[in-house]
Amino acid sequence: MNKPKVIIIGAGFGGLAAAKSLKNADVEILLIDKTNHHLFQPLLYQVATAALSPGDIAAPVREILRKQKNIRIIMGEVIDIDKENKNVKMLNGDTFIFDYLIVAAGAKHSYFGNDDWEKYAPGLKTIGDALKIRERILLSFERAERCDNEEEKKKHLTFVVVGGGPTGVEMAGSIAELAKKNMLKEFKSIDPKNFKIILAEGLDRLLTSFDQPLNGYTKKALEDLGVTVMVDKFVKEINKEGVQFEDEFIKTNNVIWAAGNKASPLLEYLKVEQDKAGRVKVENDCSIPGNPNIFVIGDAANFTGENGKPLPGVAPVAEQQGKYAAKIIARQIPKSDREKFEYFDKGNLATIGRAKAVLQIKKFKLSGFIAWLVWGFVHIALLINFKKRYKVMTEWMYYYLTYKNDIRLITHKTDL
Repeated sequence: MNKPKVIIIGAGFGGLAAAKSLKNADVEILLIDKTNHHLFQPLLYQVATAALSPGDIAAPVREILRKQKNIRIIMGEVIDIDKENKNVKMLNGDTFIFDYLIVAAGAKHSYFGNDDWEKYAPGLKTIGDALKIRERILLSFERAERCDNEEEKKKHLTFVVVGGGPTGVEMAGSIAELAKKNMLKEFKSIDPKNFKIILAEGLDRLLTSFDQPLNGYTKKALEDLGVTVMVDKFVKEINKEGVQFEDEFIKTNNVIWAAGNKASPLLEYLKVEQDKAGRVKVENDCSIPGNPNIFVIGDAANFTGENGKPLPGVAPVAEQQGKYAAKIIARQIPKSDREKFEYFDKGNLATIGRAKAVLQIKKFKLSGFIAWLVWGFVHIALLINFKKRYKVMTEWMYYYLTYKNDIRLITHKTDL
């Protein structure tokens, strides 16, 4: 008897959790991803601000799963899903048949219909994005150092982060620390007064997934770092000259987008209902309507939680859904016998800067140094192997004591 064929699209948190959970199952697994590595996205901003190297937060998928005998890994891009014939088609023309399919394709930046903004305001989803942002930051200081025009110099030294969620808050705080503790001390022609970092949020507060007083603490902590926080500010236009808000234009060469996400366009081939962000509206077992053997998880799924709202697009949700789908597949549980997926909320964490973070677990709230320690230990624990955990912990301790970032390298040839 042939073993059930399981295809997993995506080697992020959800896809990797599903693959590992099927380690001892009597199935044949095919894991497909566009890259050859698993990326720990929560620490991407530290690569973008020269605190960590790409290798600190990523690992080859083949290395992670090298001992798993029932899995085959392919690097490539899926361009079509045929539900009726139960197969997926690759960009190079290859076709693979499945009995079970787990779609964990993740999400990408959303510019809310203004995709032309991307070339001026890169987002942060991949290692390539992080390295691009890192070089833009470093090059801006180099250009300011040799610039004689004061207005042009200010433009190089003005940084605007759009979006007040965890990524935006972490980026703004990290850029402020990088500049003030390192960069501004090393450039002799730059007046620190010309350095400006702005965090703009369209809603009335930062970190909307947190409750007060954590939102207020975050705003105050960023302002103490020198960040100008603007709330109720919607972007109208982004171009090579800067950012246009409803009531003002800010001249800058440095805009970082952290304001929105949209699900992978691959989900459209499932031909089921999607929300405004492109996420598939899944049933209570994470399967899609009419196809109990096709699961959509993580950032790609709109799963309604206990509060009637979709579960957040965070790693714990993806991991738990991946394990849940794997359990159903391993036991071949029919649709009628499946228990509803229940998300165990471990709380929210966000770091603001050195020794400053916020933590919320249901009604329990914590901010400051202790929250920062918890944030650090949690993120180290989630890294993929012991070597990386030890290395990152050592680098963080070194940076905490010295304020030195040793990865400020510009590696692409460019015209200043």
